[in-house]
Amino acid sequence: MFSTPFVLSFSLLFSLPLLFFFAPQILPPRQVPITLPDEIEDLSLFRRAVFSTISSQPSFSSSLYRLDPSIKLSSPGGVFEGRSIAAKRTQRASATLISAARRLLANAILDDPSNEFFALVSQYCIPLHSFKFLYKSLFSTKNRVKNEHRYRSFIEILSKDPTLWKRYNARGKNVMLPEVSFDSFRVGSQFFVLTKKHALIVIKDRKLWKKFKLPCIKVDSCYPEEHYFPTLLSAEDPEGCSNYTLTRVNWTDSVNGHPHLYKPPEVSPKLIFELRQSNTSFDHMFARKFSPDCLNPLMEIADSVIFKD
Repeated sequence: MFSTPFVLSFSLLFSLPLLFFFAPQILPPRQVPITLPDEIEDLSLFRRAVFSTISSQPSFSSSLYRLDPSIKLSSPGGVFEGRSIAAKRTQRASATLISAARRLLANAILDDPSNEFFALVSQYCIPLHSFKFLYKSLFSTKNRVKNEHRYRSFIEILSKDPTLWKRYNARGKNVMLPEVSFDSFRVGSQFFVLTKKHALIVIKDRKLWKKFKLPCIKVDSCYPEEHYFPTLLSAEDPEGCSNYTLTRVNWTDSVNGHPHLYKPPEVSPKLIFELRQSNTSFDHMFARKFSPDCLNPLMEIADSVIFKD
């Protein structure tokens, strides 16, 4: 018969493999922290952007993009010449993605304070119309806020998502209180087109940011960049938001939270026309997600289809 100490020792030894197997599923992965120096640097950038705003002729945002700090790339020419900004490390399911978007907005304001609209897209997005068509659509009469002389932002804001409760409590139960109640919590696409007014609201915010920057303990329900912007703008100016995005995404065969990835054989004029269609009064202006090797077939139909409005 085995002695009690032997049984206990054997049980502990046997449990070690199980611990290593289940630990990644129980304990959330270590998230990239937003350090105090980074926070101070961002605040300085935001203040400079706010003070730079002046009255001027309305225009569309300059083309800015962030460079991956882990990859050495040379700055491209063309419209992106001198438009790169230094990037900081980001991580999925963390508030670093919110910080990155806020820095892009602030830098776009500093680059040209006369900009009135700011579009956030990814490297996997493509335009579905010419920029002239986009400009006219954004400044069209139908995009004016009712009974006001200003324009709306195009940002998806959802309050009935079936995963809303899990997403709200991703940082822990009631952690978001009192600044963010469940009734005021919203979700939506992280790709948007914001007016200058809303871009300034985003970079000025401190109240909601101190909650959304907290690390998540339920990573599978944590998408901060899909929560922060809809929640903030829904609370600050619901009438000034369209509640839908101008970026088309195909979720029919998503994998691990990523949408369908279009490949070169799928690129055609028919696909572009289909992606433009929406159930709103505005066409989709952008689409994702396209693989890098789609560039050549897209360029072949750029003048004859995509930019021919």
